[in-house]
Amino acid sequence: MARRHTGNHTSYWHSRRIPGLSLLRADFRHHDYGPHTHDAFVIAATEAGGAEIRNRSMVQKVGPATLFVSNPDDRQSARMGDCERWRYRAFYLARPAIDDLARRLGVGTLPCVRESMLDDGDLIGRFDRLHRTLESDADDMFADELVADAFGWLFERHGDTPRGKVPAGADAIVKRLIALMRERHAENLSLDDLASSAGLTSFQLIGLFKRTVGLTPHAFLVQIRLNAACRLLRRSHSLADSALAAGFCDQAALNKHFRRCYGITPLQFAQAMRAG
Repeated sequence: MARRHTGNHTSYWHSRRIPGLSLLRADFRHHDYGPHTHDAFVIAATEAGGAEIRNRSMVQKVGPATLFVSNPDDRQSARMGDCERWRYRAFYLARPAIDDLARRLGVGTLPCVRESMLDDGDLIGRFDRLHRTLESDADDMFADELVADAFGWLFERHGDTPRGKVPAGADAIVKRLIALMRERHAENLSLDDLASSAGLTSFQLIGLFKRTVGLTPHAFLVQIRLNAACRLLRRSHSLADSALAAGFCDQAALNKHFRRCYGITPLQFAQAMRAG
């Protein structure tokens, strides 16, 4: 039996032209993403191989004929399973870029994308071309045209109105708790702290979060801390300082969660920022 090649290769960088837009080029021979969220639209075009992705409580296979799209804060995970390889290009469209793109497209807010897996060969080609252009030295106007073209067609063809809210009472509680978690993410928050602030038991709190955001309170807090660590690393803070300031107990904890959720290390992220 032939031995399976186990090398993984990733490149992660930020677009110098568009603040809030990051790009990833990955070539995995073995890698599974644990459950996580992004505060960004994620668009991934597979070039070879594939994986099984769970997103919005649905499990689907992604391959070269499928474009994967995740809305901000969608819960997702992925496993390669029996696939020998997964090579893909991905975009991460965070808040500054979302607001800028909405302005470019003349809409108040970007709509959600209805489906996670899009069998749209033309759109896959547009995003592949855009990704390759943004990593080259093409002129800014040409790159801007491709950005408007690819994302414009994505939301035109597959966008929807914003998703309906959960019942008003639960929605207000979750929003208040998320705001508290964002404000105090660097503190040693406990489940009881969060539950008591909402007038709930710990059990009720866990059920509420799993129903509304698809993650437990702890898992969601980890995502908030990861996003905080990314902001600190962008400002050239050290890995150790970023870990502690974001609320992780140490750098090793940051490394573990960062790698598991994003497929790269905090060091790779920081190096990409310096190079950019």
